[in-house]
Amino acid sequence: MENATVLPQSKQQPHQLNWHRLLPWLIPVALVGAWQFAVSAGWLDQQLIPSPLAVVQDGVALWQTGELPKNIAISLFRATVGFAIGGSIGFVLGLLNGLSKVARGLTDTTIQMLRNIPHLSLIPLVIIMLGIGESAKISLVSVGVMFPIYINTYSGIRNIDPELLEMGRTYGLTRRQLFSKIVFPGALPTILVGVRYALGVMWTTLIVAETISSNSGIGYMASNAQEFMDMATVLLCIVIYALLGKLSDIIAKTLESLCLDWQTKGGARA
Repeated sequence: MENATVLPQSKQQPHQLNWHRLLPWLIPVALVGAWQFAVSAGWLDQQLIPSPLAVVQDGVALWQTGELPKNIAISLFRATVGFAIGGSIGFVLGLLNGLSKVARGLTDTTIQMLRNIPHLSLIPLVIIMLGIGESAKISLVSVGVMFPIYINTYSGIRNIDPELLEMGRTYGLTRRQLFSKIVFPGALPTILVGVRYALGVMWTTLIVAETISSNSGIGYMASNAQEFMDMATVLLCIVIYALLGKLSDIIAKTLESLCLDWQTKGGARA
């Protein structure tokens, strides 16, 4: 035992990091491999479920024609603008209601009532009021992302430890300093959970909005392909939405790592 060689921690960490980076992709890669094998073996009808290779070939063809990048850019624009508008509104309302008893008493009940209305049920109303243009889709996305960010911002601020606030007052911190040094940093983890959840709602809302009433975007491509029984394009659109959702989640995790770095310095991150 005395002669056992222990690798330096600096030499162990890269292998651990590589393993943890590859681990989340094992199941998706295995599923794609099984899908390709099932189609090649004739277990799945290629007319109904094209192989992954056929889907990739369809994507390359659509990219070369310019249709795919154009529709991806349109969907990204709608998602980004809708998230920015709805997220800003939700954050500001959560901030006001979390900090002000007057604002909370005035608006929280109304917001909670509206929050329980399925936002996708508003599609007919939005189409009647705003038509099928960009404003309708962006409005739906905004409504969808507003409530998760609102409720998490509000909850994060309201659940700040009162003893921390009392300690801050004891040290003579002003209200602005209390907010910047105690309230906001303490609420930030919960707020970022709301952002991560809202990103998922954003894509779900956009898929439905583009499928029902649109003449462009990834959802429109899927709906149009369905009419012509072009299953390769339908599956391609589903895969693109999945990849965009994963990209959004990576961005959210990166944002958490950057904003919550002060939490991880005191101990290991789960």
